[in-house]
Amino acid sequence: MPKLIAGVDEVGRGPLVGDVVTAAVILDPEKPIVGLTDSKKLSEKKRDALAKLIKENALCWAIGRATPEEIDKLNILHATMLAMKRAVEGLAIQPDFVRVDGNRLPDWPYAAEAVVKGDALHGEISAASILAKVARDADMVALHAQHPQYNFAGHKGYPTKAHFAALETYGVLPCYRMSFKPVQARLAQEK
Repeated sequence: MPKLIAGVDEVGRGPLVGDVVTAAVILDPEKPIVGLTDSKKLSEKKRDALAKLIKENALCWAIGRATPEEIDKLNILHATMLAMKRAVEGLAIQPDFVRVDGNRLPDWPYAAEAVVKGDALHGEISAASILAKVARDADMVALHAQHPQYNFAGHKGYPTKAHFAALETYGVLPCYRMSFKPVQARLAQEK
């Protein structure tokens, strides 16, 4: 019996708003998925199509999150590790081994390795990268529907010129990460 290997990746460490989102995926070796790679190298259409295939064909998958409040309390690195733990703990089948994209591992009981650029090297990490990106993008589209003037669907919460302009014009929403410097600067102006 081959080992059950979970891949884990995160999306959303850099944005000023919303959750940091992680995914954990155990692929089914009997149902290979063609085209898995780092989510950043795929078009939105291709990511969405692959996300559907992953959800249908993986042995199991789960999404983990850490909220802006948790990010502010713990810092972005520790909040990311917390979200990764939540993703792996959310799997219907517990893995024998976990591969995490990056150079750090959460403090957890699993046998694991951190793989730099793992989302381009291991299918299970690529799959996690895709699911996390699709989930976080969906969060930003939903936030855009509530606050269209910020254009969250366009910049996905990242610190772009357009985002800074919206922040300057409309101020800080409760879903912002209050500990991030550009948000703190805007809050200081409001006082």
